Amino acid sequence: MPKTDLPSDATLATPRRQGPLVLVAALVTVVLWASAFIGIRGAGPHFDPGALALLRMAVGSLVLAVIAVRHGIRLPARRNWWLIAVWGVGWFCVYNLALNAAERTLDAGTAAMVVNLAPLMVVVFSGLFLREGFPKPLLIGAPVAFLGVVLIGMNSSTSAGPDLTGLLLALLAAVMYAGCTLLQKRLLNAGSDATTLTFLGAVAGTVALLPWTGSLIDAVQTAPLDSTLWVVYLGIFPTAIAFTTWAYVLQRSTAGQTSATTYVVPAIAILLSWAILGEVPTPLMFLGGALCLLGVLVTRMRWRQRGS
Repeated sequence: MPKTDLPSDATLATPRRQGPLVLVAALVTVVLWASAFIGIRGAGPHFDPGALALLRMAVGSLVLAVIAVRHGIRLPARRNWWLIAVWGVGWFCVYNLALNAAERTLDAGTAAMVVNLAPLMVVVFSGLFLREGFPKPLLIGAPVAFLGVVLIGMNSSTSAGPDLTGLLLALLAAVMYAGCTLLQKRLLNAGSDATTLTFLGAVAGTVALLPWTGSLIDAVQTAPLDSTLWVVYLGIFPTAIAFTTWAYVLQRSTAGQTSATTYVVPAIAILLSWAILGEVPTPLMFLGGALCLLGVLVTRMRWRQRGS
């Protein structure tokens, strides 16, 4: 019987040794993803969800192509190509469409609460299916950080009541986030090069978004220049750069720990909204942000287990 080249459970459970560069890459990721909320709000009124996603991913794919060429493209094994296509469409097409559409009917706080169910899903499913286990710091820190997201969401809500369609779209985005993180970790463990994987996935997502080409052409012709520049920003920084650093961190850490780190995003988004948009946070939003930071700090701790 031929050998399979899938990694063993021991390989799946053992991340590479972390260092300062991993922490810097994680910080770059969460700051740029937090800034995406500002960019989406700046471009959203003039681009429908499909047009916004297509332009963002087209720009992102071009930048990722440059990054991949400079890094050196290392094509993955052919048996993984279809998984990469599924991952790319789910992460860069379906997730973007769902989130963009959800934020048209939900306020940002409610959308953030629902989407941030994803890291908790990753913690559970990575422990079950990727054999990462359930470290105490992760089990304690992730719920604490999510409580902070809930406080932020409750205090940033501006709508009279949640929209069911918007909630379902945000939930779809959360499921895509969790599922694609787990699949990406599996592909990385199977030997896929992180930079090449991100580039190929982005191309797959962009191709899947091509049906919105007509809508994008109309939007570019009518949208103010600053709105279009916001989408270009989304493509270069929160997409090309942040997803590259995300893959770098994910390859060197567990899926649960990496996804829990993104709980810092709402806290940073509050500060950016305050600084750029002049939206002053409430005291409870500050408390929520502090809980997000505390929860993520706990997840990054290393606790020694007592000998049996």
